[in-house]
Order: sequence, then C-alpha cells, then structure tokens
Amino acid sequence: MVRKKQLTFMFLNLIAFTVIFTIFGLIIFGQVQTTLISETDKELLAFQRMITDDNQREVSPPAYKEGRFAPRTADDRTRMMPNPRIIVLDWNENGEIMNEDQIGTLIYENYLLDYTLDPKTLDEITSVTMEESFHFRSLLFESAKDGIAYTQLLINIDAEHTVLNNFGKLLILCSFVFVILSISASYLLSKKMMKPIIQSWDKQAEFVENASHELRTPLTIIQNKLELLLAEPQEKIINRFENIALSLSETRRLSKLTSDLLTLARADSAETELAKKPMAVDEFVKRVWEPYREIAESQDKHVWLHLNSNQTIEADEIRLHQLLVILLDNAIKYTSTHDSIGVKTYVDNQKAVIEVTDTGIGIQEENIKHVFDRFYREDCARSRETGGTGLGLSIAQWIVTSHGGTISVSRNEQNGTTFKVKLPK
Repeated sequence: MVRKKQLTFMFLNLIAFTVIFTIFGLIIFGQVQTTLISETDKELLAFQRMITDDNQREVSPPAYKEGRFAPRTADDRTRMMPNPRIIVLDWNENGEIMNEDQIGTLIYENYLLDYTLDPKTLDEITSVTMEESFHFRSLLFESAKDGIAYTQLLINIDAEHTVLNNFGKLLILCSFVFVILSISASYLLSKKMMKPIIQSWDKQAEFVENASHELRTPLTIIQNKLELLLAEPQEKIINRFENIALSLSETRRLSKLTSDLLTLARADSAETELAKKPMAVDEFVKRVWEPYREIAESQDKHVWLHLNSNQTIEADEIRLHQLLVILLDNAIKYTSTHDSIGVKTYVDNQKAVIEVTDTGIGIQEENIKHVFDRFYREDCARSRETGGTGLGLSIAQWIVTSHGGTISVSRNEQNGTTFKVKLPK
C-alpha cells in the first residue's frame, strides 16, 4: 500500500511539473513569436506611411508650397531610404505587376511570375509563403499614383522564421530534459512526502501493538480471578480476599493505562489545549513536593528541596502538576530505603529549570535514549510490580514540549538519575 501511494504521489507530481513546463514554454514561445512578427509589421506600416506621404507630396505639390503640409525633415529623409528587406509591388486593375524593372528580372522570374493579386487582404497584414521555402509578411493598400491601383509591400521574415524554429526546437529539448528531471524530482519528493507517513504508520502500528499487549494482561488477570469467584459462589469474601484485591489492583492499573493512552492520543491529534496563566515556579514546586516528601520519609528515604528560581512563567498548572507527579513518582518507585530524592530549581539563560534527582537504581547508559519512548521500560518486571505502564515519561516529554521547553535525563556520577526540565519565562 505504501509503495502504491508513493507511485501515486510521483505520478501526480510529474503531471504537475509537466503541465507547468508546457504552459511556461508556450507562453515564452508565444511572446517571442509576437515580438519578432510585431517588429516586422511595424516596419511595413512605417514604410507604408512613408510611401503614402511621398505620393501625397507628388500629387498635391501646391498644398505643400502653401504650408498645409510640413516640409521633410532629416528624419523623414532617413525613413525614406529604401529598406533592403522590403519588396514593393505595384499592381494595376488587371492584377498585373507594373514595376517589374524595379524589382529585378531574377526575383520576378523566379518568385513572382506566378504570384497573383488577392484584393481580399486589402489593408491587412498577412503571411505569404513562396516556393514553400521563403516567408514574407505582406501589406496591400490602395495607391494614389496614376495607373497604379494597389501597392503591396513584402518583407522577408526568413530570419525570424529560422529563429522561431530553432527556439521551438530548443524549447522542446529543454522540456524533454525538464521532464526527465521532473521524474527524478517527483520520485524524490514522493519519497520525502511518504517518509513522515510511513513513520507515522509504523509508530501507530507499534503503539496499537503495545497498547493491545498492555491491555491484554490486566484483562486476563481480572477475567481469571472473576471466573474463580464464580466457580465458588458460596465462598465468603474474606476467603477470596486476595483474588478480589488483585482484580481491583489490575482494574486501577487498567484505568490509569486507559487515561494515559487517551492523553497521548489527544496530544498526537493536537486536540488538547493548554490553559496557561502566570505562576510562581518555586511556590508551585513546593506545593506539589510536600505530599511526596511525606511518602518518601515514611519509606526511610532522605529528601531535600532547594528553591532558587524566583521566576514567574506562563504555564498550564494542571499539566505541570502532572509532569512533576510523573517525575517524583518515578523517583520514589525506583529508589530503595536510605536512598536520596531531591528537587532543585534555578535560572539558566533566562529559563526556569526544575531538576528531580535520585540515588536509586539509575538507567543504563545505552538505554537513556529510549526512556521517553512509549511503553519503554528498562526493568519490565519491576515496572509491573510498581504499576508502571511505560507511558509516563512520554507524557512528561509532551507536556514540556507543548510549553516550548526541553526535558533531558542523565546518569548521576555515583548512582541514580537526574531529570532536567527547562521552561521559558
């Protein structure tokens, strides 16, 4: 399925790239063609105005003498210079060329001998092809000279046509190269797009597998104990106290596991919103620490508290309370009699830091990178005895990250572990 999705993304990207390159090529080619042809058309129109103006001067010389027409300027005389690209054809009413001598016998006999007049294109600029090899732009208009009915201007555009042909071939070649590059880019992009999907899929599959395993164990225990109770319905509760107590313990564990799974599921879907408000770090830590101090002292464990933060941060008090409970609960679970548990707060680079330290069994160096993974437990047997599910530190990491902070873990020089939480002001 993953391979199929990757090929689908690749095909869609390839189509998108191909369409974009095609449209881009057509636009560029159209702009170049329009620019080249429009320049030749301007030359034709300018030459037409020059001829018309010159004919008016010859037909009505008195008008120029009286000053009704401006005299020729140097620019006018320059524009009247013959354009070597333009051929002028003078036609009579019978459709015969009148200026054969001016055109030249060679050009006339080779290209214009069978060329006919088309009055339908009067005052329009059209394209004309001669001998299937020579390309012209043509402008036909009525003439004011005696004996000449029409004047036709032909401007050779073979150079422009060659440029357009070469440019078109270049565009096709570039488009082909770009399509090849698009295939490679589409493959790489589809692979990159699928990577987080594959990771999410694998993570979800692993999560479901681990959750199923964790849920199956307490459910099996509860089911077995209840079946034993049903097998002897006349027995007194006191005689089956252990079965009932174990079922109740597994029920509590199952309830906690379900709650943790729901928290992580909401965190993954970004449904949980934080209710942040100003709170004093030291005062908050002291309030959460107090009941755990009493628990630790009742187990003959040494406890200490150093508060040196004096910072006020914007945070969700309920979530931070959950964070400290997870860290303190782990510290108590994984320490023995006469071990030490302490909490320290201070400021580092304008951030409030909370450290929870213990001298318990600690974490192996090679396992430190896995402690925040879901369902990870270094000592599964010890975790099951203490009711651990392997989700607490994953939840702790999410809480810290959602506050824009960081959480890290390190081994102490002698024994135990230190969890360091940094939160922005």
